[in-house]
Amino acid sequence: MPVLLIAGILLQGAGGAESPEHRGDRGGTAVLRDDDGAGAARESGGEGDREDRGQDPDQNQDPSADPDPGPSSDPPAATAAAAEMLDALPVKGRAPKTGYDRRERFGHGWKDPDRNGCDARNDTLQRDLTEVVLDGPCKVLSGVLLDPYTGARIDFVRGDQTSQAVQIDHVVALSDAWQKGAQALTQEQRIAFANDPVNLLAVDGPANSSKGDGDAATWLPPSRGFRCEYVARQISVKTSYGLWVTAAEHDAMQRVLDGCPGQPGYTSELAGVLSR
Repeated sequence: MPVLLIAGILLQGAGGAESPEHRGDRGGTAVLRDDDGAGAARESGGEGDREDRGQDPDQNQDPSADPDPGPSSDPPAATAAAAEMLDALPVKGRAPKTGYDRRERFGHGWKDPDRNGCDARNDTLQRDLTEVVLDGPCKVLSGVLLDPYTGARIDFVRGDQTSQAVQIDHVVALSDAWQKGAQALTQEQRIAFANDPVNLLAVDGPANSSKGDGDAATWLPPSRGFRCEYVARQISVKTSYGLWVTAAEHDAMQRVLDGCPGQPGYTSELAGVLSR
């Protein structure tokens, strides 16, 4: 897809912690339920990205998303080994959170960066759920999630009181990204980051909520069998968007990857297009 085409679509809507392995498994992730924030974000506790409570997340879809169908998203393409990618990431301290605002810095609502006619939330639900029932080509009404974070089976039913059982997580939380290099990205790049399929997963709501904006040094999925994949996605996203890791974060990631030396990293096609 031409660079200017994707850029145009995005801009229309723009605007040393202890290792989790040694402190007990705690569920959770900063939610991107609809917009990565309870109203915006859980700013009071600095716990990052959540959707608005008590409303259909599709109400927060960016109205400027292009309705015309385009190429659909493919699963992440494997690239170099995640351990090699981690070795190449810069290691720095966390920058101040000054100026962070989920909507102002990463865009309001879900966008359609791959221009397939569906916003990123519904794309993620269609990708990660089974037994999916749709209303039209995009809107997911129900489905079954085999949650990667907890291993639980969750029956998803869209509704004001039920949608939050399955939430869309930013694997690298937006607040974490802001403090580790995203301040230097363009608005276009940050909106892409917030809607990049490599950085989005449908997950258990309560588990996602308890993650907050934690990095790998402070939170890992309770399901140990998914930790290699989870860390590889974080490394891949940070590599793709030129972000860094803290020393504690790097060490936590390395401990996980030591148990799966063949774990691949992934390529973000969206970030690759924007960098050309």
